[in-house]
Amino acid sequence: MSQTVELPRTAGPGSGLGGSWRVIVRNDDHNTFDHVASTLARCIPGVTLDGGYALADEIHHRGLAIVWTGHQEAAELYWEQLRDAGLTMAPLEQG
Repeated sequence: MSQTVELPRTAGPGSGLGGSWRVIVRNDDHNTFDHVASTLARCIPGVTLDGGYALADEIHHRGLAIVWTGHQEAAELYWEQLRDAGLTMAPLEQG
């Protein structure tokens, strides 16, 4: 007789059914820090303006940043909103 062993959850919200999809913003030469920070704060749940500036700084110094991870449907929505606001987006990645 086989047993089912349930492992403890090691990841946070957004890591269940639907997989973890990464929304990645790339650095570019045409968006200002202010625009990137305010767009991230407006479009990504839980990102404050200060958090948007921290992400903008990471994007500037590393060349890109993962700005949100979660279910595919929400990732697609946030990706499109950021792209439509003029940010330079990497293709969605499943993690």
